[in-house]
Amino acid sequence: MSQTALKASNTDKDESWFYDLLNIKSQPQNDEALAINNQNFIFKDSILRAQELLSDTQKQTEETFGFKWKKRETFESDASLKRMTEWLNERYTPVEALPLNPNSVVLDAGCGAGMSGYCYFKPVLQDIQYVGADISEAIDVAKDRAKDLEGQQAFIQSDLNTLPFEGESFDIIFSEGVLHHTDNTEKAFKSLAPFLKPGGLYMIYVYRKKGPVREYTDDYIREKLQDLPPQEAWDKMMPLTKLGQTLGELDIEIDIEEGIDLLDIPAGKINLQRFFYWHVMKMFYRDDLNLDEMNHINFDWYTPANAHRHTLEEVQKWYNDCGLKIIHQNEQEAGITIIGQKAS
Repeated sequence: MSQTALKASNTDKDESWFYDLLNIKSQPQNDEALAINNQNFIFKDSILRAQELLSDTQKQTEETFGFKWKKRETFESDASLKRMTEWLNERYTPVEALPLNPNSVVLDAGCGAGMSGYCYFKPVLQDIQYVGADISEAIDVAKDRAKDLEGQQAFIQSDLNTLPFEGESFDIIFSEGVLHHTDNTEKAFKSLAPFLKPGGLYMIYVYRKKGPVREYTDDYIREKLQDLPPQEAWDKMMPLTKLGQTLGELDIEIDIEEGIDLLDIPAGKINLQRFFYWHVMKMFYRDDLNLDEMNHINFDWYTPANAHRHTLEEVQKWYNDCGLKIIHQNEQEAGITIIGQKAS
């Protein structure tokens, strides 16, 4: 099938399977109000949208990410998507090795614009039923981007703590860099766990706690930005991003001869930009990304009011509390990636 024909055929996809998940008999009409599992939704622009009130911090997060993901030129380049795909595959089990079949239903919990979900599941998208859920208007971007994808995709705008699905609806729950942006990471994690089918996989990535200087600077900058309008915060972020670019282009290596235990700084040789990045403040740099693409990544880190950091032991306990067996884990300086499995 030609790419032109593929796009045309995917423009108006059959979502009856999705409405079956929600016990809705037929596709709602535009602006129709619905009660689903005692929650109020409205069907607008082909997406079910929850009507519940959000906390102040969640509202700020929703506005921040809605703004960010609408700036599609800052994350859709080949270099940006290649970077994301490589990073996902570095941390998770290869998607082809997951126990998937044509009837598998995948929940991308906090899908944003679909960047991580589409990059990771791309090799198997034609064989699964993909549900993207997000609190922000990024859900509209995710749905629009799905026009170019094979397979079945459907979307819902809702707080992850109050998704309206029945228990044991999904074969895989995938939440990449999202749960820490809720009011309470552990609560959000545990609110999603009941949706997993027996034998299903719960795949997450959350931020890891870092050294004291970096933790202090992160909170200091975040507090300065979180009350600003998104565009103003984006502009305020840019000088920091430019500094990261300058340090990266210097390409200087320093040698820390003796570890500084007081600041959690290990001994060894390290690139100067990476030293600042890991131990002082986040200033993302890659020579194959442009300034706006790097600013997008820094903005993603600094502007949400909710951006909790965790230890490996904390996350392991959540899996244990939910009766999930950890079958894969990857701890890096940036964060913690874990796959847990529900007993069959």
